[in-house]
Amino acid sequence: MNQLPDPTFMKPQTSSARDWVKTLAQYREPNLGRSVFEIGVTVVPFVALWALAWVCLSVSPWLTLGISVLNAAFLLRLFTIQHDCGHGAFFEKRAVGDWVGRVLGVLTVTPYDVWRRTHSIHHSAAGNLGRRGIGDIQTLTVAEYGALSRFGKVMYRIYRNPVTLFGFAPSYLFLLQNRLPLGLTNHVRYWVSAMGTNLSIVLALGVIWYFGGLMPLLLIFLPTTVLAATAGMWLFYVQHQFEETHWNAEEEWQLHDAALQGSSHYVMPKVLQWFSANIGIHHVHHLYSRIPFYRLPEVLRDHTDLEQANRLTIRESLQCAKLHLWDENSRKLLSFAQARALYD
Repeated sequence: MNQLPDPTFMKPQTSSARDWVKTLAQYREPNLGRSVFEIGVTVVPFVALWALAWVCLSVSPWLTLGISVLNAAFLLRLFTIQHDCGHGAFFEKRAVGDWVGRVLGVLTVTPYDVWRRTHSIHHSAAGNLGRRGIGDIQTLTVAEYGALSRFGKVMYRIYRNPVTLFGFAPSYLFLLQNRLPLGLTNHVRYWVSAMGTNLSIVLALGVIWYFGGLMPLLLIFLPTTVLAATAGMWLFYVQHQFEETHWNAEEEWQLHDAALQGSSHYVMPKVLQWFSANIGIHHVHHLYSRIPFYRLPEVLRDHTDLEQANRLTIRESLQCAKLHLWDENSRKLLSFAQARALYD
């Protein structure tokens, strides 16, 4: 079986996972001034680029589109700030973070309270084979895939195809699925979150339509939103769908081990690290999600074991798109071809 290239990967010791929680607790306190600054240096350019793209509609639609592509990076960063608010990491007072998150949720077309709940489920069950289905990417074991009907196998292959996951899925997820509190429909609170966000989005888009017509929606809103969603989908994928990730049956699963070993350290150039708000330091984030994103580099600076653990470069991450099935015997994610070579 061909092994995927992985020269920098090193797993942390499983026995140390729980101990790391105590160490990381010292980094959890947010700084109010820094949090406000990070919002400002993201919101102001985002709004300014939106306005510039609109003005440039009278000059060139291609120029407008190019500005929108750039602005997708700022929208991605707004989503990661919303993400920190959802974890209670960005402000000392949870209510402040929640309302900032709700406002940002209109820009990211993501109902904040619905997302916060599903994302919390993801954190509490990541790597647990018995609790898949909410807030994650569907992943079958080799045995589960083998037990599917021919139609079921075809559908799973379509789902796991990169064209689906990174082409169609981001637009579906953010533009359509987020309009309803799927998985949480029995709770009024989440209907209020979804419908309140939807109403705010409709009002904002209505104002844009009234003053600018269809072109700002087609050349600014849609490209910015879809590209940010696609980048976010890719980041979420490589943070957990790498060869040496961690899955266990529910009776053997342990929260801290799964958090530390089942999340990658995605090593990116500084500019991409800034636009993604350090979300690539995902193994630390999953182990202690209350750490503000701007303090995550401090953790790596102070603790070289964590800096070296689970490293995944951009070049290596491209190979992750070929991984589809969890093999409980080798304890690795495999491609369909690798699984077939091992078990057929």
